Amino acid sequence: MDEQPEAVAAGRPLDRRAELSEFLRSRRARLKPEDVGLPDFGRHRRVPGLRREELAQLAGVSVAYYTRLEQGNGRNVSAEVLGSIARALRLTDAEQAHLTHLAKPKAHKKKPAARQQQVRAALRQLLDTVDGVPAYIAGRRAEILAWNRMAAALFGDWAELPPADRNWARLVFLRPEYRDLFIDWEQKAIDIVCVLRMDAGCYPDDPRLSALVGELSVKSEEFRRLWATHDVKEKGHGVKRLHHPLVGDLLLSYETFRVADDTDQALITYHAEPHSPSAESLRLLASWGTDATRAVPSA
Repeated sequence: MDEQPEAVAAGRPLDRRAELSEFLRSRRARLKPEDVGLPDFGRHRRVPGLRREELAQLAGVSVAYYTRLEQGNGRNVSAEVLGSIARALRLTDAEQAHLTHLAKPKAHKKKPAARQQQVRAALRQLLDTVDGVPAYIAGRRAEILAWNRMAAALFGDWAELPPADRNWARLVFLRPEYRDLFIDWEQKAIDIVCVLRMDAGCYPDDPRLSALVGELSVKSEEFRRLWATHDVKEKGHGVKRLHHPLVGDLLLSYETFRVADDTDQALITYHAEPHSPSAESLRLLASWGTDATRAVPSA
């Protein structure tokens, strides 16, 4: 594991240099010479993946320069060099953005990360008017900021939870009923960790994020394992399979809409294919209203 849980839980910020170093090493380790068009003469490799000199050759930089960067020293690295390294490592757009945030933290706008996010009144009204569609607004650290009646019927009544527990990471890793709710729980867990990793790159000094990572590292072996992969990605849409205690299995598509005046907030909606069994199940949940939330167990 990269961070000592006790240190992070105490509110100490995540070590940006260590994050940069571990991220680059993890991306280099997943590549083989044949993946990037380099010959592999069958020499014994002490570590998996590309060697530093091979990666430096692909990126067009000196071995010493790349070594300094992989040791966490990205202070003077240019955007052009980061782009070359990202291409050499076959990074996705999300991974390249994460690399830039780690290497050049002053390149993105600063926000008071520890401040509680506020949802505009108009957005709350919008949630209430979206009838028959589970919808909620998520913020930094995978926090659930606002939701409508259908989201409560589908996922459980978050109003009954303390504010600190209205967080997807705590729900997925620490509450057993969410293992039953998400049929592919492992993929949901991966998605949540990737979101937290992206936040860590943008806001390494956020004490609440550090405390959350520390808490989950102590309480969940699965979180520790996934956190150590350093995977990052953004999934704006997709499909989730759920098993609701009242209506059984549902196949729902989700869409993510970033809030224009605060891109750290997103509106997430779930919908079913018209005339499908899942659409009928959503209609049943809508008709039951708050009675549906009582069927979701509260651990």
